[in-house]
Amino acid sequence: MENLNTLTRMEIDDARASAHGRSAHLFLHDGPLRQTVIALTAGSALDEHNSPPAGSLQVLRGRVRLTRAAGQEELAAGQVTGLPHERHGLLAVEDSAVLLTAVTEVPKPPVAAAGRGSPRSTGG
Repeated sequence: MENLNTLTRMEIDDARASAHGRSAHLFLHDGPLRQTVIALTAGSALDEHNSPPAGSLQVLRGRVRLTRAAGQEELAAGQVTGLPHERHGLLAVEDSAVLLTAVTEVPKPPVAAAGRGSPRSTGG
């Protein structure tokens, strides 16, 4: 079992020590489910990237700005939002940590077999 408060503190410390101002720790990997604590120092960003099929972003500490083509959304500690289904980025307004929950694949519905249960056309 992981302690989110401890992970948050550790990742923020690691981000402050990093030349790039960010740090991340994937702590849960169960099939297509991933949970990662990501820390960014004030002014640091994750550049625009693709979105997983499904996911959410919860701010554990600080304030961040979720950016996308349609605009931006500022989130503070305690807030959670679904990830947009488009390319997006993340900017730390202040030293921050977020919990990224992502589902990396979604099962496709079964495709009905062609021709079953219906008469074939002979083309006339």
